[in-house]
Amino acid sequence: MASPAVLPPSPPQPSSTSSSSSSSDLHAHRRATIRGLDSCASMPELRQYHSQIVRLGLAADNDAVGRLLKFCALSPSGDLAYSLRLFSHLPRPDPFVFNTLFRAQPPSAARSALLYSDMLRRPVHPNEFTFPSLLQSIAADRELGLGRQVHAHVLKLGFGTDGYSGNNLLHMYLSCGLLAESLGLFHAMPHRDVVSWTTMISGLSELGFLDDARKLFDEMPERNSVSWNAMIAGYVRGGRFKEASGLFEQMRADGVELDRYVAASMLAACTGLGALEQGQWIHTYIKRRGIELDSKLATTVVDMYCKCGCLEKAYEVFSELPCKGLSSWNCMIGGFAMHGRGEAAIELFKEMEKEGVMPDDITLLNVLSACAHAGLVREGRHYFEYIVQAYHIEPKMEHFGCMVDLLGRAGLLEEAKKIIDEMPMEADAGVLGALLGACKIHGNVELGEQIGRLVIELDPQNSGRYVLLANLFASAGRWEDVANVRRLMNDRGVNKEPGCSVIERNGVVSEFIAGGRSHTQAKEMYAKVDEMMERIRAEGYVPDTGGVLHDTDEMNKDDSLYHHSEKLAIAFGLLHTRSGETIRISKNLRVCRDCHAASKIISRVFDREIIVRDRNRFHHFKGGECSCRDYW
Repeated sequence: MASPAVLPPSPPQPSSTSSSSSSSDLHAHRRATIRGLDSCASMPELRQYHSQIVRLGLAADNDAVGRLLKFCALSPSGDLAYSLRLFSHLPRPDPFVFNTLFRAQPPSAARSALLYSDMLRRPVHPNEFTFPSLLQSIAADRELGLGRQVHAHVLKLGFGTDGYSGNNLLHMYLSCGLLAESLGLFHAMPHRDVVSWTTMISGLSELGFLDDARKLFDEMPERNSVSWNAMIAGYVRGGRFKEASGLFEQMRADGVELDRYVAASMLAACTGLGALEQGQWIHTYIKRRGIELDSKLATTVVDMYCKCGCLEKAYEVFSELPCKGLSSWNCMIGGFAMHGRGEAAIELFKEMEKEGVMPDDITLLNVLSACAHAGLVREGRHYFEYIVQAYHIEPKMEHFGCMVDLLGRAGLLEEAKKIIDEMPMEADAGVLGALLGACKIHGNVELGEQIGRLVIELDPQNSGRYVLLANLFASAGRWEDVANVRRLMNDRGVNKEPGCSVIERNGVVSEFIAGGRSHTQAKEMYAKVDEMMERIRAEGYVPDTGGVLHDTDEMNKDDSLYHHSEKLAIAFGLLHTRSGETIRISKNLRVCRDCHAASKIISRVFDREIIVRDRNRFHHFKGGECSCRDYW
């Protein structure tokens, strides 16, 4: 609770013998009261100041009331409605008062439009601070029609060459998705500063024109850390993590200091790449430079460690946080979930409840996901009912999908189908895809075929849907149906997403695709693959050819399995690690059964821990076993 305001004493009443002295004291008291407003910390304190200002006869003073307005409209602990009531009693508000209200939070184009109309009617002439604030609220609500009118006023009232107004016009048009207008305005600006260039780069990136943004970035006459982050963050949003990492290295080579915003963007890039070494370097830099690890940045660090396979380090960072926000709890629960630590995720959720943190729909999703990955059917049923009822959370599509996945993986296909039939909304491709995956796991070709054809029609451009159905047919030896699915893919122009595995060594990220030979160490790698497969065959490995989508002889099937991307990545890892060390791999698709079986034996024969992050979860292979206990 804020300390009560220590206000100056009430002004003494002037007497006939000391009117000059009293007048001087009154002015001093007024000045002290107005200055005191700048340190105001709460609405109760502000009301005391407001009362004092009225007693001092300053209720119509723009400077005094403007300071009250500023706190109410802009402070997190302010009260916007109170500021509007104050404004309504001001007889002659000046531009400062209007500009303060244009900046009020949350931004509102409708409120700003009414205020601007009032400003012109009085009339109060806008100044150089009016249009930037006004345009920011318009951009937030994407009110293009209003924005065009304000643009006309900018030109009419002589602010067309004002850099602040021009930059905010750029931002407004980009927020409304008008690329041509933005580029036209940008090129017509008489003076383009670093903010102008950065605004264009950020806007182009958000609209998906990353190559155009990069071209503009390379043409910039000068850059600051905000410019670098705009481009790096654009690459991260677009999933182009390698380019983000490359640009970050260029930024460091140029001697630009890493700030909290670049750190957050690059941690997200490391998360996408599985680049643990670079992520650790950034985390160390944050600590060494004393960058504040607030809840948002801390959650990004925890997420990076979770998704780069360092669950213990993630939990260490999480545990040391002095104040844990909901996003931090959700991130850590989700981390346990993706690593198959279902029981730990549930225990952490219970701890979160004890701390009095209210869960949300993401918490529910993470708890259900934890149960699904660990096969905790009873617990999953319980928490679905409990969290929904206790915290009045309305289940969304993804929550039902998680329940279908949980039940389907456990072989309870009819119960999973019943959930789909009784959902309050029509099931989407994601929910039905979870049931199709369960049918593939448990060999239910009849139900799988029915669901699979429906999923393909709902999501016709997703190659994974076709591949899953074809795999189901292949496992049953229905090669003609496999061929029909492949033909349908070709007719619709759908290409199978190639498997890609990524491994990091000494801060350098290497990518491998099945059968690829472009790597500089391809010759040594393929020789290691041959040695690897020969040794694990001697230990009992038998290729699992059930999922190969071609009706070919067994030798050809074996060859295609031997050169899957994760096996190439493991071979590369074996070349560069010693006995007892860890190999970390990220894959864009789900690990196939053959690679899963092979990885278990490789971990024992070559004495390595192999941590693989696939599309769904983590697998920790060690001593011939996997953390998922063959349940994934």
